Amino acid sequence: MGSETPYFIGIDVGTGSARASLVAQNGEIKASSTKDTITWRDQHDHRIFEQSTNNIWEQISRDLASMPPALLAVSDFDANPITVTKGNGIGKNGDRNIILWADHRAEKEAELIKLHWVDCLELCGGTMSLEMEVPKILWLKKHMDPALFARCQFFDLPDFFTYKATGDSTRSYCSTTCKCSFVPDKGWQPDFFKSIGLGELIDDGNWKQMGTAHGKVQTAGSPVGQGLSRQAAEELGLVEGTAVGSGLIDAYAGWMGTVAARYTENGQLSTILPSLDQSRHRLAAVAGTSTCHIVQSREGVFVKGVWGPYKDAAFPGWWMNEGGQSSTGQLIDFIITTHTAYPELKERAKQEGKAIHIILLDVLEKLRHENQVDTYTELTKHIHFYPDFHGNRSPIADSRMRGSIYYLTLEAIALQTRHIVEALNTAGHDITSLYMSGGQAKNVVMMQLFADTCDIPVILPKSHSEAVVLGAAMLGRIAAEGVKVGEDMWKIMVEMTPAGTLVAPGASSKIFRETIDIQKRWRQEIEEASR
Repeated sequence: MGSETPYFIGIDVGTGSARASLVAQNGEIKASSTKDTITWRDQHDHRIFEQSTNNIWEQISRDLASMPPALLAVSDFDANPITVTKGNGIGKNGDRNIILWADHRAEKEAELIKLHWVDCLELCGGTMSLEMEVPKILWLKKHMDPALFARCQFFDLPDFFTYKATGDSTRSYCSTTCKCSFVPDKGWQPDFFKSIGLGELIDDGNWKQMGTAHGKVQTAGSPVGQGLSRQAAEELGLVEGTAVGSGLIDAYAGWMGTVAARYTENGQLSTILPSLDQSRHRLAAVAGTSTCHIVQSREGVFVKGVWGPYKDAAFPGWWMNEGGQSSTGQLIDFIITTHTAYPELKERAKQEGKAIHIILLDVLEKLRHENQVDTYTELTKHIHFYPDFHGNRSPIADSRMRGSIYYLTLEAIALQTRHIVEALNTAGHDITSLYMSGGQAKNVVMMQLFADTCDIPVILPKSHSEAVVLGAAMLGRIAAEGVKVGEDMWKIMVEMTPAGTLVAPGASSKIFRETIDIQKRWRQEIEEASR
């Protein structure tokens, strides 16, 4: 590689690993490295999920360099990690300083916040999710010595790592608006924080524990501070002053790394370059441990049970909505690995040198021929499945929803995606295509189900696993080139996004919707009977 050739580094910190990729100006990934990260659980409390910024930074350093996702990270004002684990050590310096999105310890705090209706709750789909940061911060206050709480800084993880990389604590619009109840054009809402018992964070309008006071908040890809600090550059093996772009939450980086793609259909590459205006018709589905659905619009669209609209979260002046399905990837793994035939399936996959989902596709195809039916759906038409084993993120926005037997697992997830698309379009969006990324994009049966069930084309990326790091690398290029205008950001996305492949659409969702209503009614009746 010649020294005159520009390259960009993208980092994706997922739930269980950190990945760094070296990306060329045309979007080609030249090198990539992935390292596992540590997650701590509590054997006495299933709600607890904790990690360490020290561990993640060490793995990033081994990988390469700087830019990640959406979890609450806590440090003191010297960037030393603060323990968030309940017990005698909480609030003191220690490694376990991250509360993951999946951590549901703050259920009571989220319920309390829902009682205080203000602008920031309208931007959360009309409710406060357990996955967001403010309930977790309130939980920490309740369990931490006041003097220790006062020395804490609270970050969404992308902002912590730009701080770690540059020494500049400036926060991003994406993290603060999407996860921390920051209201675009208005900032933090003092009355809201006072009403829920977090009035001390106001700090006479300085908000030093939360950041973004006095206009210190940045759009995606804008340069943070003076670039890499000397210490960070030494730890990462890079040059001091290397530009660091203000970050995006992982799902939003996945949106950036997919929606500008052209695509091939019947072997032919589309010849028309997509325009920025077309982005409002393209829903990105970033499908990993959970699935996030991201769409952009010129005006804010309020959708009940769907997060947003968030202004400036990715592009200056544009709005984003975020739908989601909790633990979809985990659900598929759970259904497969807990089946009595799993050891046999695992052994067959090993012997044939195939991925497990390819073996399952072979089994489905054999059953389809044996039963003389045209589609896989006909094989399961009398089997019903409801997929919210870990609560519903949207559009129901109810963390208490639980899985029940309804339909085949993959079809249930596809039907839930259709539910989200319909809710978005009913509220004012105009979604005409679905851009997939993440591990689920490898599943051919599932992707065809998505197209058929949603009745819109599904575009698969060139690589299912590279969308987030590609989007993060785009942020690095935006920072390095000083790009500030949405149209120019979009041009970079079009140039750096590899062409995808179109899956054309070919189950009614009525029964699926009824299972939601039935579960809610049964839960209410049980609660009333137990009073």
